[in-house]
Amino acid sequence: MNLELLQKISAQILSKERPVYKRWLFNKIDFNSKLIGIKGPRGSGKSTILFQYALESKISLSKILYISCDHPALSGESIYEIAEHFYARGGQLLLIDEIHKHKNFSQELKAIYDVFDLNVIFSGSSALQIEHASGDLSRRAVIHNLGVLSLREFIEMQTGEEFASYTLDELRESHYEIAASIMKRVRPLEQFTNYINYGCYPFFQESLIDYNQKLLEVINLTIDSDLSTIYNIEPSKIDKLKKILYMLCTTKPFELNISKLSSAVGASWPTLAKYLERMDAGSLIHIVRAGVGMRAVNKPDKLLLDNPNLFRILCGDANNGSIRESYFVSQVGLLHQVHFFDKGDFIVDDKLVFEVGGASKTDKQLQNNDCGYVVADNIEIGFDNKIPLWLFGFLY
Repeated sequence: MNLELLQKISAQILSKERPVYKRWLFNKIDFNSKLIGIKGPRGSGKSTILFQYALESKISLSKILYISCDHPALSGESIYEIAEHFYARGGQLLLIDEIHKHKNFSQELKAIYDVFDLNVIFSGSSALQIEHASGDLSRRAVIHNLGVLSLREFIEMQTGEEFASYTLDELRESHYEIAASIMKRVRPLEQFTNYINYGCYPFFQESLIDYNQKLLEVINLTIDSDLSTIYNIEPSKIDKLKKILYMLCTTKPFELNISKLSSAVGASWPTLAKYLERMDAGSLIHIVRAGVGMRAVNKPDKLLLDNPNLFRILCGDANNGSIRESYFVSQVGLLHQVHFFDKGDFIVDDKLVFEVGGASKTDKQLQNNDCGYVVADNIEIGFDNKIPLWLFGFLY
């Protein structure tokens, strides 16, 4: 193990210029915690958070070591041994990227936590199985989920201005006033349209021309590299996962036709269900399960692509209803439980019912539900229990 080489690589990487914009999670993390994990989709900015903290902390760069588990220099190396040598030479902060690429990460992180007085921050795929990892790591690590960009974050990156985030209760109770205040500063429908097309990942700032290609790389690497590593998926099965994504382009967001999907993919329902679970964990799709009173049915009721941008590169003629619902679930589902409901499209936290549709959508399906709301696309401002769809992008 060549610590000198690793520290040289670390210094080179940490000395590079990094994005100034901080994602919502940065200010939510208590960096005093001894072991911190950041999970999230590929390309969502996990590594950037590591770099930003390294540069903002009062720790000397010589006391910080950044390593990435997919770097050739880490091949065959023990993270524990690296930490041991680094700590012995006065190291204080160990940053570990792509942790899911390391086979025994849970046992080694547990040992580092128990033995050394060292702060460790690691990042990995959203499919990272911390909760079920051996070594009882979940009790020691504080795990955060990053998610794709919110509409609020996208607008901040576009305009350079700061916008407040709101709780779901604040949106429900004061959506008219909140929307009106935002409308004084930006054109929300214009920003929302741009977001739907290219606003879910921070790398949109690098090049809009290359955005589609980079997003396609995100999808392929998530399947070919991340999911195959974490779940030991055979190479011959990889194409089936990709086929599922394309199938969702032609499927309206209603009940899943199991036989049609199973036949198209060429897999039995139990095998297909396993694939779906893994793609959901990898932030490629959303499995929206049945809500209150419907949970006796042991199958996903709705399948949606993870975020609206995926429709742009995977679907020739995307279904508008699917895009709307994908947006709603991606923005609300990060901080709340979202389930499918028979008296509305979704029930959130087993209490609030939301019916998602176009500008002319009415509350007819809500049956005078006191906790029922219409979420309408193509409107700037709402009224009473009708809330603009775009506004749900201000939850984080």
